[in-house]
Amino acid sequence: MAPSHHDPRRPYKRAAISDQQRRRDSALRTQSARRADAQARARSLANSLLSPPSSSSNDQPVPSPEAHGDEPAVADVATAAAKLRGHDQRRWFARQIMLPEWMVDAPPHLARDWHVCSRPAGKRCLVVSSNGITISRLRNGTILHRFPSALPNGSKRGISGPASSYSILDCIFHEPDETYYIVDMICWRGYSLYDCTAEFRFFWVNSKLTETSAGDPPSTYHRYRFTAVPMYESTLEGLQAAYSLSTPYVKDGLLFYNKHAHYESGITPLTLVWKDEACSQYVLDTDSEGQVPTEQHVVLELREDGKLITSDDPPIVFGGLSSEFIQKSNLRPGNLLRFSLRDESVKLVDGKMEIGELQFAGRLNRTRSFADSHSKVLFQYAARHAPLRIEDLVASVQSNSMEVESTDIEMQD
Repeated sequence: MAPSHHDPRRPYKRAAISDQQRRRDSALRTQSARRADAQARARSLANSLLSPPSSSSNDQPVPSPEAHGDEPAVADVATAAAKLRGHDQRRWFARQIMLPEWMVDAPPHLARDWHVCSRPAGKRCLVVSSNGITISRLRNGTILHRFPSALPNGSKRGISGPASSYSILDCIFHEPDETYYIVDMICWRGYSLYDCTAEFRFFWVNSKLTETSAGDPPSTYHRYRFTAVPMYESTLEGLQAAYSLSTPYVKDGLLFYNKHAHYESGITPLTLVWKDEACSQYVLDTDSEGQVPTEQHVVLELREDGKLITSDDPPIVFGGLSSEFIQKSNLRPGNLLRFSLRDESVKLVDGKMEIGELQFAGRLNRTRSFADSHSKVLFQYAARHAPLRIEDLVASVQSNSMEVESTDIEMQD
């Protein structure tokens, strides 16, 4: 309900309930300070995606290509990643993709600073083409497809320049039409885009894809079609287009990209996902039977000290289990566990959730890589009680526009 002093000429903006904007400002300030050798990062990822699994196990952590000082060789990173198994392998590969936070509050300056697109429903994956072959890997590191493509050096027929030159695309594979929908680009013909802004990366995707026949119908040397997801400015027109226009794929919410954001692996507040019933079949999480449970469910990771944490970096602690319960239930550190939470046990403190009591609901299967993020848990909670609606996003854009108009008028006076 709007406050009584609200100016009726201005659209009412939903009050913020999280610290998302503060963390977003911090991420923009510090992303340049985290710059590493972008080419080394891209090479190590490409080699890891192309490397066949090793028959040996490896308990040593994978060296990071972003480390400062004595950086590990690219081959060392790829070799170590190839030796990972099970939980460690799933975790490593999952952390190579830039993952969105869930939009809990509408960002300020949505129209000025953000792009928006309708997100295809499907399997999120990284696609690498090099040495006459194209390989796609899911977030858990499993190879989805190994195939010839019309991407640069993606088939034996299409090699141009050095055969080892590689391209890496961030895609969603949409099974109904067997199409890879490109949502981002990490590298093209060996040129890394890690430290390029999202605005430039989207321009590069569209301009470079037209130089190939990757968008053509499938053929002998081109097994799957590649298509760039239509990206819009987050103006009223762009938001309406992403939200309402028909697409060749099934929609699963909207993706928002901050124009100034670099490609940062892991969860970032500079990329956001938002859903409602009109643009996604799945807004509220379902249980193992595909039904929306009466109480909200959350997935958390068990640490060695018994604490239950989210997938954020740094993680947020949502409770803990006693050593007796852990032993009795045959649980191990790293297990992903499902819990239900009661509404009365939830509090919001300084933009973060605090959960007073969790009810253990079982252990998850091994195919999942991550626990829920804090923003997902909060989005799910808000969706059950006070959801962020499309009208709130429209009001945010309209408010931005009126602020710009007001500034223009002041400058003219």
